[in-house]
Amino acid sequence: MIRILLAEDQGMVREALAALLGLEGDIDVVAQVSRGDEVVAAAQAGDVQVAVLDIEMPGLTGIEAAARLHRERPATRIVMVTTFGRPGYLRRAMEAGADAFLVKDAPASELAEAIRRVLRGERVIDPTLAAAALAEGANPLTSRERDVLAAAADGSANHDIARALHLSEGTVRNYLSAAIQKTAARNRTEAVRIAREKGWL
Repeated sequence: MIRILLAEDQGMVREALAALLGLEGDIDVVAQVSRGDEVVAAAQAGDVQVAVLDIEMPGLTGIEAAARLHRERPATRIVMVTTFGRPGYLRRAMEAGADAFLVKDAPASELAEAIRRVLRGERVIDPTLAAAALAEGANPLTSRERDVLAAAADGSANHDIARALHLSEGTVRNYLSAAIQKTAARNRTEAVRIAREKGWL
């Protein structure tokens, strides 16, 4: 039996997925969590072989949880699922150590097959999303620009961002200016929106 962890913050979706995967003769859902920061502990406790992670969760995002899980349990395969087929998410998920990336409107049988395939060492990526990611190109934002832009998302002033990220105000202004330019936005609010839509944040 393939031991599975499901991480999904919406209880009904998670339980439906668990029920559907439970119908597969070779898959056993041994752990379920609703937060990204619970993934590693649950994977260790359940000795899971494959973790199925939603992207948008409280605590840690699925991508952050994937990176942490990949570091702590490199043998555990990671399947990312998302409602939002954003090319930037795909790139970031793969960089974090994900082995598969599927959108949630795919049939449960496709998810089950992806689980089996990643255990065989294969990569599984939604073909439409893969094509969009290639067309979109790489994320133009550096990790520091992403950090500053994410910190600005709630409307924080430059001095608050500088304090939170241990940077000078001038450096924060420079990073924000670069992020605005790279996203072809008119201001920081628009830059945040564009970066989120593309999956860069």
